[in-house]
Amino acid sequence: MRRAFRTRLRIIAAIVVVFALLIVVRLYFVQVVHGSAYAMRGQRQYVSSSQELYDRGTIYFTRKDGTLISAATLQTGFLIAIDPEELKDPNSVYQSINALYAIDAGTFSTAAAKTTSPYQIVAHHVPDDVGQKIDALNIPGVFVERERWRVYPGGVAAAQTLGFVGYNDDNAYQGREGLEQQYETVLERDPQGLFGNFFAELFGNIQNVVVDAKNARQGDVITSIEPEVQQKLDQALKAVNDKYSSAQTGGIIMDTATGEIVAMDTYPTFDPNDFAHGNPQYFGNPLVQSRYEFGSIFKALTMASGLDAGVVTPETTYNDTGCITVNNSKVCNYDFRARGVIPMQQILSQSLNVGASFVATRLGHEKQKNYYTKLGFGQKTGINLPGEIVGDVHNLTSPRDIEHDNMSFGQGISVTPVEMVRALGTLANYGKLVTPHIVTGVRLETGIVKPVTYPAPVQVFGPQAISEVDTMLTYVVDNNLSNGKVKIPNMSVGAKTGTAQVVDPSTGKYYASIFFHSFFGFFPATHPRYIILLYTNRPQGVEYASEDLTPTFMDLTHFLINYYAIPPDRGAYAQHP
Repeated sequence: MRRAFRTRLRIIAAIVVVFALLIVVRLYFVQVVHGSAYAMRGQRQYVSSSQELYDRGTIYFTRKDGTLISAATLQTGFLIAIDPEELKDPNSVYQSINALYAIDAGTFSTAAAKTTSPYQIVAHHVPDDVGQKIDALNIPGVFVERERWRVYPGGVAAAQTLGFVGYNDDNAYQGREGLEQQYETVLERDPQGLFGNFFAELFGNIQNVVVDAKNARQGDVITSIEPEVQQKLDQALKAVNDKYSSAQTGGIIMDTATGEIVAMDTYPTFDPNDFAHGNPQYFGNPLVQSRYEFGSIFKALTMASGLDAGVVTPETTYNDTGCITVNNSKVCNYDFRARGVIPMQQILSQSLNVGASFVATRLGHEKQKNYYTKLGFGQKTGINLPGEIVGDVHNLTSPRDIEHDNMSFGQGISVTPVEMVRALGTLANYGKLVTPHIVTGVRLETGIVKPVTYPAPVQVFGPQAISEVDTMLTYVVDNNLSNGKVKIPNMSVGAKTGTAQVVDPSTGKYYASIFFHSFFGFFPATHPRYIILLYTNRPQGVEYASEDLTPTFMDLTHFLINYYAIPPDRGAYAQHP
């Protein structure tokens, strides 16, 4: 009898403890997670039951020390509405409000004339302090109500990566472009019944403490974008574009080992805080939605392929005649000049098309196709951005030599910038192909961060080929780039420039004097940390990428070395892993 009684007592006690724990957890959600919403209700200005208080998750940048910085968040203020029928003197009311917050006179007059409507909004996004001053006027027929809206504290910084929130074609208010669109189902939030009874909120949803599949996917998006690096890149891109009146200038800075992108953007761009006045032409992201013929930076990949396949070595020589005829078409060096018998290094040092063609011939069609396929060309990278397209690599299946020769120096093959940086990243990551990405985790409402995982790197080139090509690219910077004037004595840097002709879409032929300039580089070359890809489309008054992009690349390189305190890898203070 006593044993049965004790058993029942223990069961009841256990139920009470579990129930208490559930209440404590639920209180945490109500008072902490949703505390800001209830705090608003405690103020004199209430959220109208006719208006849902907008809610949405935050997108964060991540500083180098791990601190999260809001890149897309919510701002709280007020909206101003009127009941036209209650306004005794609309003009006087307008003057009183306008003295504190500028409202378009025509908008106010139109709203005030709708006497059959009891509720007309005349102003949105009114700052908190101003809204409280207007409310303090106690004007009959004027409503001052809480409002929240999307803001982007960084302005234009990474605008095409972030996207914006607006109405779509179905009149739904949701993320458009960028991460806002890609992570819509994570960022969108239900107003959570802000007008329900507190105790109903506490007990009515207590099952959510145990499991809630819908809310489990709601949260904040954490990115790898480093705000200081992003700002520096944005300034650099604008400077190049303005100086050379380019159609567009873009860049990507990526961690070579992980594929985390710390900065990416193009210029011209737009301000997501005022996208209504922006140019829709710039809303999309050309880094994933446009493709280009990148030119001679492809030679680094051609050389790596040749070295890895064993068809050439650094000591291999060839007779450079300046021009060769392939399938009745001419392949010439940029200056048409012959170099005679020279080693492989000079193909990269002097950016020789005839030399790249020599390596492509040694490779053969099938091996070249296999390497370019393993490098991911013509395939989506898997980056966390909407609208990604793939490169046009149809020439890889051509039976003619001329198409393969042209591709060896970056003509006749067009790819997206993110495809390009992924492929070039193999040269800075011991031959391994990574997945470029921006999002590192999703922070749930509980505060728990769910890491976002990506496919393991894929080995494309062997270590010997990578060591050889990286040595060659380092030689380019130390001796050839700006005649060796940009060499960093205590830091090895590998790089290559590219100058490609641009196709005339009306004829399908190349323009004679319109170019696409590209540049890539990484450092320290002995154990790379970051790779930088830059390009500028149709620059004016400059012929070669070495002229307009070298200063920009070196400036970014010095900035990153100092900002991340990257130790030297050569000289008296060299440090190696």
